[in-house]
Amino acid sequence: MIGIIAAMNVEMEGLRAHMENPVSETVSGVTFVRGTIAGREVVTAVCGIGKVFAALCAQTMILRYAPEAVINTGVAGTLTNELTIGNLAVSSCVVQHDMDTSAIGDPVGLISGINKIEIPADRTLIRRLCAAAQAIGVRALTGCIASGDQFVASPGRKTFITDTFSAIACEMEGAAVGQVCYVNQVPFCVLRAISDSADGSSHMDYPVFAQMAAEQSVRLLLTFLQG
Repeated sequence: MIGIIAAMNVEMEGLRAHMENPVSETVSGVTFVRGTIAGREVVTAVCGIGKVFAALCAQTMILRYAPEAVINTGVAGTLTNELTIGNLAVSSCVVQHDMDTSAIGDPVGLISGINKIEIPADRTLIRRLCAAAQAIGVRALTGCIASGDQFVASPGRKTFITDTFSAIACEMEGAAVGQVCYVNQVPFCVLRAISDSADGSSHMDYPVFAQMAAEQSVRLLLTFLQG
């Protein structure tokens, strides 16, 4: 079984439209829908926005459904000129750009308890997701994806994240899902379609671009599940 987590309904509804024999269960306010897509058994959830909701959802999914792997899908802001709106970012690793205990001598981004800045994604999932992107003819770039509890919309913050972590995209949930998967020894990967420029220049068009980007993620995941 593959677990698929998204933050918002717009990022999940297109995928669930392809689900057969869905069964729903709500735990701690999160609705998990289990069924089959393209002949593969999956469990899906819309976790809500932010790292706490994402972690709560991922931990519940792992304990309740024991997925063999977890994919966090959705939209993100680009941090590189190599990715534009509609392109896809596939995580080589995830970081938490708002984790900062540097005042006591730690490197910025260090996650206490696991003593890591970068949490590596599963290589097999990376390869399969990139192959699916190639199959549907959509540009995909593999690199570090940064998460934090803020919608990045300023050039200054964007520059900080790229300079500090060399990240290619930023969003608000992936690294929390990654941390939960890491401590539970469950393979994971973050897949994000680019919906905005992360510097405030495209925020007025965000709802339109988010819908368009979410559809790209759904196309890729359907191809991935068929493989």
